[in-house]
Amino acid sequence: MPESPNPTIHGEAFGPWLKRQLRRAEMSQADLALKLGKTRAAVSAWITGRAEPREETKARIAEILGTDLASVVTRTVDVPTGRPVSWHHRPAHADGGREYGNAAAFAFDADLSVLAREATQNSLDERCSDHSPVRVRYTLHELDGEHLDAFLDALRWHELVPHYEEASRGNQKVSRSLRSALSDLSQERRLRLLRVDDYNAAGLTGPEYSDGRFAAVVRRQLDSHKVTGGRAGGSYGLGKATLWATSRFGLVLINSTLSEPYEGRTVGRVIGRLDLPWHEVGGEAYAGPAWLGEPDTEPEHEGVSRSWWADDDTLRGLHLERSGTDPGTSFLIVGAYDASGAAESLQEMHDKLVQSLANDFWAAMIGGRTAGPLLEAHVTTLLNGDVRFQDQVDPHAHHAALSRALQAYLDGDTVDELTSANQVVRADVPLVVTPLKDQGRPRDKGREHLAVLLLTPADDDDGQINHVTCMRGNRMTITEQRPRDLPLGTPPFRAVLLAGYATGRDGEDVALAEAFLRASEPPEHDRWDRTEELTTTYQRGSLTRLKDFRAEIDKTVRSLLGKRESTRSGGPAALRELLKLDTGAGAGGRRSQSFPTVRNVEARVDDRGAWHVTVHLRLPHADDAWVLSPVAKFDVRSGGRPSVGWESLVGSETCRADSGTIIVEPGVRSAVFSGVTDPATHPVRGGYARLTVDVPKARGGVA
Repeated sequence: MPESPNPTIHGEAFGPWLKRQLRRAEMSQADLALKLGKTRAAVSAWITGRAEPREETKARIAEILGTDLASVVTRTVDVPTGRPVSWHHRPAHADGGREYGNAAAFAFDADLSVLAREATQNSLDERCSDHSPVRVRYTLHELDGEHLDAFLDALRWHELVPHYEEASRGNQKVSRSLRSALSDLSQERRLRLLRVDDYNAAGLTGPEYSDGRFAAVVRRQLDSHKVTGGRAGGSYGLGKATLWATSRFGLVLINSTLSEPYEGRTVGRVIGRLDLPWHEVGGEAYAGPAWLGEPDTEPEHEGVSRSWWADDDTLRGLHLERSGTDPGTSFLIVGAYDASGAAESLQEMHDKLVQSLANDFWAAMIGGRTAGPLLEAHVTTLLNGDVRFQDQVDPHAHHAALSRALQAYLDGDTVDELTSANQVVRADVPLVVTPLKDQGRPRDKGREHLAVLLLTPADDDDGQINHVTCMRGNRMTITEQRPRDLPLGTPPFRAVLLAGYATGRDGEDVALAEAFLRASEPPEHDRWDRTEELTTTYQRGSLTRLKDFRAEIDKTVRSLLGKRESTRSGGPAALRELLKLDTGAGAGGRRSQSFPTVRNVEARVDDRGAWHVTVHLRLPHADDAWVLSPVAKFDVRSGGRPSVGWESLVGSETCRADSGTIIVEPGVRSAVFSGVTDPATHPVRGGYARLTVDVPKARGGVA
């Protein structure tokens, strides 16, 4: 069976192609008919698709349009014209309205971690083929010298300078930021670019101005335009604004390879967008937004810059070249920075991108025996084209225990009860989805969905233990939840909660749970809580259902931990819940009252080797204050247990630290204190010994 025609080779239909070429050449149908010696009706029939000219007529058309016959036959390129690529600035509103910046850009912080979260979520939502992962590549590139000059020339920077200078004169936040960016560029003569590429994504398909992915990203605000069958992570249409917010100049260039042809082509659809505040240049007022492209020839959009199909040289000059022809989009952020101030050097920015991708999308990067991962992520840093740093984000390296838990679920290797350190226990957690307001009967209890909870012992180097990482949809981390009232002696654990499509299942309950949880998320998609969409779309009781769901998560965790009878093969950093309390009674003496007990102990070792310990106490009623004197000791492999000093002791709202003691006032029934050991007093490195904590009563009686 012959293969179907490839639209990137055979191009678009003859009629639309010819109509656009005549418009670009500023030639009417009547003019073409006259030059060809044909009737106006014949040319009209070609334009409308009712007929197509003979080959000899096509050759004559090519001659008239100033191109070759191949261009007319394949129709994969436009006829060259004298219309150069340039910047088009939107005129000011006729009613005098002004915007001093893009409000959508202020919905999030201009933080690299936020950018990575929002941009990668959008890429996952646009996954093209279910048989391979979305591949995202973050390329940080610093330019100076001749490399910088070449890029600014390709960008037509000289056209923008007057607009930047005038837009930076105001007193608004955006104007002040622009002044700083222009000053730094002038003095330092260097510029940072951040290109965000995705592959196996849909690309910016659709027409230039009406509904479609292209217009939603390039022309509109608050247009999500997600077509993922209810599986999308995003829903507000705000995430794309983080691209422009991360640019000190409000400038982003775009190159898209389309999954569906537009104008008969798929490769190299390019446009630039600039967001400035209202300003005036040469007596003309401008609204702020501007687009880099080819002047449009449509009568209703005359002079507006539209996207164009760029050649390889243009793409290289603009640093927009892509690898291969897989569909997807490249966004080039000009003047990229981290507004939080936490990442200033190239190394810091690189590391922050790697860590952010690992924290938010580790689960999407894990595949099972029958299905591969949803995502692959790479981060590369260049200096004038030379590679400085390069990383493929490995979820197992950043979140080993969590990755082990999800891997076991995807491979079908979970257990009902933990008996060893590397096992993963699974349990179902019910979520009752409230009916929509226009569906279901009054007081309808709703539909039950069984989310999946996975729990495994924490590894020795896990930083945030005893938390549940919650997700849905494409397995982006939504929120972290610490279960309440954990059992006495709870060993450190990590847990994952999969809801909706993150369970890997399909069905009505899955789709309902996915939509319900998505409606409960704010624009940041970082929690499940009250939102306007939730309260206006779902029947009364939706908030109660969310609270019940969180309570069920806690309950399930406690149940799994209560069953646990595992033994850990002891790594040297394993911490046991060793808390000894001396009530002061002599040997064989009779205690006059009960004494404090331990609810939980948490510990970790930092990069210096210092132990950080948090101790949760349950205390009986006492008429006098408890005065406790915590002592940290190293449980080494041989010899005694040498004591180590405290670098700091800190109480909580229910107790206080005073001169190395913890004082708990009368009547307090629970208390928490924290301590950090002093590495200078350690007989061996902190990671080479097990820590024990004794908490006897301090000498000197009560406070």
